[in-house]
Amino acid sequence: MTYDEALAYWFGRINYEVRAARPADLKLERMHALLRLLGDPPNRVRLVHVTGTKGKGSTCAMLAAVLRAAGYRVGLFTSPHLEHVEERIQVDGRPISPAELAARMAEVAAAERLLERAGPPAPGLTFFEIATAVGFLHFCYRRCDLAVIEVGLGGRFDSTNVCTPLLAVITNVGLDHTAQLGNTLEEIAYQKAGIIKRRIPVVCGVTQPGPREVVRRVAAEMDAPLWEPDHAAVAGLKIGLLGSHQVSNAALVAAAVARLRAAGLSIPPAALARGLQAVHWPARVECVGRDPVLVLDTAHNLPSTQALVATLRDAFPDVTGRKRVVFAVSSDKQYPEMLAVLAGYFDHFYLTRYANPRGVPPEKLAAVLADVAPGTPSSIHPTSRDAWLAARAATRPADLLCVTGSVFLAGELRPLCRPD
Repeated sequence: MTYDEALAYWFGRINYEVRAARPADLKLERMHALLRLLGDPPNRVRLVHVTGTKGKGSTCAMLAAVLRAAGYRVGLFTSPHLEHVEERIQVDGRPISPAELAARMAEVAAAERLLERAGPPAPGLTFFEIATAVGFLHFCYRRCDLAVIEVGLGGRFDSTNVCTPLLAVITNVGLDHTAQLGNTLEEIAYQKAGIIKRRIPVVCGVTQPGPREVVRRVAAEMDAPLWEPDHAAVAGLKIGLLGSHQVSNAALVAAAVARLRAAGLSIPPAALARGLQAVHWPARVECVGRDPVLVLDTAHNLPSTQALVATLRDAFPDVTGRKRVVFAVSSDKQYPEMLAVLAGYFDHFYLTRYANPRGVPPEKLAAVLADVAPGTPSSIHPTSRDAWLAARAATRPADLLCVTGSVFLAGELRPLCRPD
């Protein structure tokens, strides 16, 4: 299989990042069957499994950086990607190569053919199931000492939830993917807690009392020892990502490191400090320019939008000019609430959409903005490139310009707005 054939095989599948999944679409039987044919790769690598609504990607990046600083070869599986699909599957910070991707994809395709011959007709593998299988295989072939695995959606029925990790980590929860996970924080926490395995330690960063009790209850039912982070563990340490919310993520990482040490891993305190300082996670309040301040961000739900605004206020208090935002969002998000939060900080909205059918038409965004924040200036742009160019042309050295609302938007605009 060539690289182009591998991409055609992969991108020809149902992709629930493009078309929202229904609860009935989320099952694990097919994933288990596929991995058995591939030699059960999740059981051949030590893993840390991470879920949550807010901060799980940053937490994964921090933990991988700390483990690398401790001298381990570390796999990292995250989603979605910004610019290149290979970003989802990394070893020691380097994405899987085209040749490796093609080779692993050929194995997955062969296993899928066996599945089709062995049983009754069934829906083909999804885009994310294939990504998960390729990731597990790659970490085995590269002989990773550990791999950090980020859940794609929820936890209980996510295709990554086919492993028995060294440790489960749950970051804070919020209202997101409610059609699949439930309409209350407690329902969502229950789905996230689905990654907890019997007698496997879990570190929980959920702060809201109701959802936290849900996680504690599930952990008790699974006889899984549970720890919660202590911010004092990272006091005085420098964190390479902007935002006070990253202190909470770093504390979660410190708690995870303590549990991994208890499991026999050698992770000295200096590795924790070096990893937290060195971590780089693109498009998470990423400052890509000064004079004017240019910020690229992927906030795509209400909690991350609130964190973005708080971080901008704290990190750039000296901005004296206008504050502009390029915004696009998926239709299954709480975008009226997100717009209301953003309107409390930004002076002008450049409303657009990205090349994904889940995106909200900018005309609808304009109508919602007028309702939640009457009088807020805005303009409508047919493409993200149009919106960026218009916003950038209007931005002066004393201003701040931010791109936010979706990973898809950040991915489309990062080549335009990052430094050469």
